[in-house]
Amino acid sequence: MTALPPALSTPAQAPAPRSVFDPYARTAPASRARFLYALNPLAKLAGPAPAMLLLVFVRDLATPLAFLALAYALVLVGVRFTGRIALLLFVAIPVAVAAIGIGFSLWVDAGQVDHTPVLVQVGGWTLFEGALEIGFATSLRLAAITSLALLAGLSTTGPDLVRSMVQQLRVPYRIGYTALAAFRFVPRFGHELEVIRQAHRVRGAHGGRGPFAALARWGGYMVPLLAGAIRHAERVALAMDARAFGAYPDRTERHLVPFRARDVVFVLAFWIVSAGLFVAFFPWTLT
Repeated sequence: MTALPPALSTPAQAPAPRSVFDPYARTAPASRARFLYALNPLAKLAGPAPAMLLLVFVRDLATPLAFLALAYALVLVGVRFTGRIALLLFVAIPVAVAAIGIGFSLWVDAGQVDHTPVLVQVGGWTLFEGALEIGFATSLRLAAITSLALLAGLSTTGPDLVRSMVQQLRVPYRIGYTALAAFRFVPRFGHELEVIRQAHRVRGAHGGRGPFAALARWGGYMVPLLAGAIRHAERVALAMDARAFGAYPDRTERHLVPFRARDVVFVLAFWIVSAGLFVAFFPWTLT
């Protein structure tokens, strides 16, 4: 039996500030009503996966709208509601849908939709209703796929995902926990970059404004950041070797992530609802 090195679990030597993005940060306790936190990460991936795959082939507006509404409802009910999630759901995704929809409508061949009503005409350029429908069908499809991915993304921590892959999918723990250690570098690099920036400001190095000054500053950040990365990687490797990481074909787990009956129910229920929506809106094409 080998224990997980501290370097893989928490950056004890230099904790990252709260503002640094940490994909493996612990989630705050949530009420039981936020049911997505209690599900196995693999169930939250397996449930929406078939719908996300089939949405790639959908060409109408109603089907992605239905899955977008389903994903929003599950996120609002099953995930702890915060300001960032509100900004993501009610600002970022709608703005992205509008921008991508209008952008794609400008790329549509007017010869294919010239039988539809004219919406805008400027000189020799014309925007037809059919082009706008095709553009928004594409943007809604992307938004629906992204929103379905948020079910697992907003309610799952990185360590739990790695543990479930090792425990249920039998991914070799040498690969799983090595990937976990690599991802732990992300918040640490953010912290070290901030320290390097502060040190450069104290020394007055690479001041000034404009693109050339910015390039010079980033060039000065790269060398100490790379040196710190190599130093940290050596410490992690030594910690793993000292604890005989990888010396045995398997290892015991301190934190179990079981796949319960409720996970099976969630996956089957999602598949049934998804099949019903696809059948209801078949043949998934614009009229």
